[in-house]
Amino acid sequence: MSCKETKKQSATVDAKPNVILILADDMGWSDLGCFGSEVKTPNLDKMASNGMRFTQVYNTSKCFPSRACLLTGLYSQQTGYNKGYKQPMNNAITLGELFKSAGYTTMWSGKHHSTENPVTRGFDHYSGLFEGACNYFNPGMRREGEGQPAQKRNDRPWCIEGEVIQPFTPESKDFYTTDTFTDYALGWLDQHKDEQKPFFLYMAYNAPHDPLMAWPEDIAKYIGKYKEGYEKIRQARFAKQKAMGLLPENYPLSESMHQKWEELTEDEKAREDTVMAVYGAMIDRLDQNIGRLQAKLKEMKVDENTLIVFVSDNGASSENVKLEGTGPIGSMTRWTSLRGDWANVSNTPLRYYKNYSHEGGIKTPMIAYWPKGLKNKNTISDTPLHFIDFMSTFADLTGAAYPKQLNGQEIKPMQGISFLPLLKGEEVAREKPLFWEWSKGRAVRDGDWKLVSFKGTWELYNLKTDPVESSDLSTSHPEKLKELKAKFENWALEVENVEI
Repeated sequence: MSCKETKKQSATVDAKPNVILILADDMGWSDLGCFGSEVKTPNLDKMASNGMRFTQVYNTSKCFPSRACLLTGLYSQQTGYNKGYKQPMNNAITLGELFKSAGYTTMWSGKHHSTENPVTRGFDHYSGLFEGACNYFNPGMRREGEGQPAQKRNDRPWCIEGEVIQPFTPESKDFYTTDTFTDYALGWLDQHKDEQKPFFLYMAYNAPHDPLMAWPEDIAKYIGKYKEGYEKIRQARFAKQKAMGLLPENYPLSESMHQKWEELTEDEKAREDTVMAVYGAMIDRLDQNIGRLQAKLKEMKVDENTLIVFVSDNGASSENVKLEGTGPIGSMTRWTSLRGDWANVSNTPLRYYKNYSHEGGIKTPMIAYWPKGLKNKNTISDTPLHFIDFMSTFADLTGAAYPKQLNGQEIKPMQGISFLPLLKGEEVAREKPLFWEWSKGRAVRDGDWKLVSFKGTWELYNLKTDPVESSDLSTSHPEKLKELKAKFENWALEVENVEI
């Protein structure tokens, strides 16, 4: 073997991994096939069977605080993003800035939910939606020959390669955000393929957040599948979760929080079947696009040394936006929300939804896939993790030095722990409690104990014996309640921006 060949092989072995972070929007804990769903997600399921699934990973229960937390490794309270998103992410660096300091090309496609341009925060490329929800087929003005797009606003800021466009009305009638976000990324990967350095790609999809809109061919796959009703689908998901070993046999199911299916009229049942069919179609299309990304990695011959992590920014949403419009459910001219009945199914077996600090609001399914670097394939981890842990993990993975200052301004230290050891078959220990505060929700988790409130009343649970928060122990364990409440209050004072 020649010296040149030896050096080439050594460089390949020592190469830093590429990283793709995929974020879904308002997707429930059980909505993937590999987490119990009947929705077809073969690409994510294959990643799970050849990777790792994580059953106790936490977000913040709300879109923009979760996204800020994921990007910075800080609690959203420390960046000002627990109150609003129309300001810079203060006191922090971003994942783009971290990866760039380690020699990576940095790319971000999709939803931002901020007003700060990513190309000023470490990203070489950014295209996508600046703010919150938008019409999937047309985020802008009505196009000639079409109906009025259902939307809260028609001037949502959009960005293409760092240039802000407002309003953004796509010319192509083949536009659909999930597909378009992937198109952006595939274009950048084509540009990058001859570069001799690794890349970081952040795919921030807006699916399956409402408005529920999908391609007719995807909807057709699911029409009729949900006529059995909420509870039968929920029970089927729960049984599948146990059968696949995702949950132990003694794991409980939270109390149902949906209507009784048999009390609905036939028209109401047909509507509910269609709503969930569109929701399932959106997740199906999301999975199809992840398959497109995987095919591109294989074509580039970088699939073996690319770490892909998939998460969702909060639990399924019970919100109901009353902007329905006209036309069939799932179309460009009709705004439809999932609402609480199906959200209860999506979050199986957990309690409550988006905006709550209970498990159904703050838990995300997580998959990690890395053919070259993952130690134990097709494994399930129940180690508690949080979005604050991603910055620590990626710093550990790349060897990047986390700075004390950025542009002369002091930044907060990382709040999380690295979960890289878990990917390598080792254990990690969390020494500090985890905290939540959004809107009317509050929580602290310390080991197996969790103190949680909504609208001010504290409830105490032992998640080891009661993972679905069904038996409040605050009366029988007053000292534990007092201890955890004090920890929450101390954290609130430390991070500021929290009303105690």
